[in-house]
Amino acid sequence: MAHIHICRHGQDMDNVHGILNGRRNEPLSELGRSQAATVADKIKVRGIRYAAIYSSPLQRALETASVIGAAVGVPVHVRPDLIERDFGVLSGRPYADIPKYAGDKVLKGDNVLFFLDVDGCETFDKCYERAQGVLADVNARHAGEHVLLVCHGDIGKMLQAAHAQMEWQEGLRLPYFANTEVIEL
Repeated sequence: MAHIHICRHGQDMDNVHGILNGRRNEPLSELGRSQAATVADKIKVRGIRYAAIYSSPLQRALETASVIGAAVGVPVHVRPDLIERDFGVLSGRPYADIPKYAGDKVLKGDNVLFFLDVDGCETFDKCYERAQGVLADVNARHAGEHVLLVCHGDIGKMLQAAHAQMEWQEGLRLPYFANTEVIEL
């Protein structure tokens, strides 16, 4: 098995404005760029030698991964399967719109209200299956090596749940996955 760390992207402009971004391709905010530099420095100081850094294709994750990769001298490879969950009709809408569109199809997590099903969204069971595929592939390619996956909140939760072999619903109850937080799986 690989030694996998996941890192959520730095703050982006949708985060600043309380907008559900999903697969919107927003850049990092000024704070997000600072967060990326700070986490890159922390990773460098820890001295972990990553065999690979993989990133979601979305700009906010790729910017974060690029800053980290430059700091530790490891190229970044894009993995489309690390992209955030598709938020469907809630993409680009304020967080406050979740009850309006999702009704009672929600699950309260740590500091987050997760919508389970709205028109056009990727369901959590599909996101969980995607996370399982990422982990299986990374473990097969990088047995015994350290790998960093730079991703997003929902797919990050599913990566944690899949690694721990818990149901996706339990994964949503894990502690909040903050911007540029690094978690060892």
